[in-house]
Amino acid sequence: MTSCTPATIWLTGLPSSGKSTIGLGLGRMLDGIGVGYVLLDGDEVRSGVCSDLGFSDDDRKENIRRVAHIAKLLNSQGLVAICCLVSPLQSMRDLARSIVGSRFFYEVFVNASLETCMKRDVKGLYAKAEQGQLNNLTGFSAAYENPTDPNLVIFNNSIGVEEAVNMLFTHVVDWLEIPW
Repeated sequence: MTSCTPATIWLTGLPSSGKSTIGLGLGRMLDGIGVGYVLLDGDEVRSGVCSDLGFSDDDRKENIRRVAHIAKLLNSQGLVAICCLVSPLQSMRDLARSIVGSRFFYEVFVNASLETCMKRDVKGLYAKAEQGQLNNLTGFSAAYENPTDPNLVIFNNSIGVEEAVNMLFTHVVDWLEIPW
């Protein structure tokens, strides 16, 4: 395994913006150069560790708190944690950064328009929200605050997955000073 500084790569953005797809691609590339990582996807975390939580602001904050502590634990074991969560409010991302530690926290804003996210929505969340079957969908009927000072912004309206993953990989290996 390649030696590098452990880190938490925190991907934030609207639902269906491409966070998980980009995170998975980054994981494959890190694996390809021998860097140990764990992907913490919001949907998967909510199906287990955070299955007792809903989508109120307090529950969302608790979800972020738990994931940040898991990421910190993974970092303490020398692993890179790739966290793909909507994390809608700046205060929530600031909480995650304070738990993980600023030195190890790399915030990536996957910036895609609401229209793009609605077109990509394989889970049908936006359609349900439009029909009144789903309340508090981030970016649609609940607030999403764009990050104030992310380490990287990926404008994911028109670029392909491969380009987005390569952009993130290049930034991450440079930031972590990984020889590859």
